[in-house]
Amino acid sequence: MSGKTMAGTKQAGGRYGLLLLVLIATYLLAAFSGGKVVEGTQVGLVAVVLVLALRTSPLPGWWPVAIGAVTAVGSAVAIWVSLSGTMTGVGAGELWKALLLLVTAVLIVRRVLAMPAVTIQSIYGALSAYLVAGLMFASVYAAMAHLGHSPFFADGQPGSTQTFQYFSFTTLTTLGYGDFTAAGNGGRAVAVLEAMTGQVYLATLVARLVAAYRAPGRNP
Repeated sequence: MSGKTMAGTKQAGGRYGLLLLVLIATYLLAAFSGGKVVEGTQVGLVAVVLVLALRTSPLPGWWPVAIGAVTAVGSAVAIWVSLSGTMTGVGAGELWKALLLLVTAVLIVRRVLAMPAVTIQSIYGALSAYLVAGLMFASVYAAMAHLGHSPFFADGQPGSTQTFQYFSFTTLTTLGYGDFTAAGNGGRAVAVLEAMTGQVYLATLVARLVAAYRAPGRNP
């Protein structure tokens, strides 16, 4: 591999550490705060996450420009409707976040699988995609709660950004504490899909990357 090609590969895969930090900040912001302003801020952070994923996982042609433009316009609208405070507006904002996170996960996994060698950035990318999946399902649950006509959680448990994230990640990791459970068939079906996604992801992609990873300077 030429020096130019190696430099390009390093540049394309060198920002997953930053992406992972932004994702952690996005999660913690919602976990320890609440309210309309935080919901709007999280939409903006999710848009930033997608832009970082586009820079780290480049697409050919005009795709990055087109996706970036749609992301900017759609996120501005989503922030506006989220700040409106209506159930429909908040639900629409959550759906938009879920869509952005889905595209982000696809971009990350696509790039990680295409990298010629497993590096620490590959591990960061895989972990980033895992966090993206948890946040995405949390947004799906929140959208179902705000757009539906009945409480999402059983036994009258309150639904908020914090509880949806908590429920999502305990489901993704199959911890299943049982303090929050979905009341409706739709929520239960999505929860099962998330649990399966988490298990398959960890047992295939992450395990494969960790097994193939060799630290710099380590003998083959």
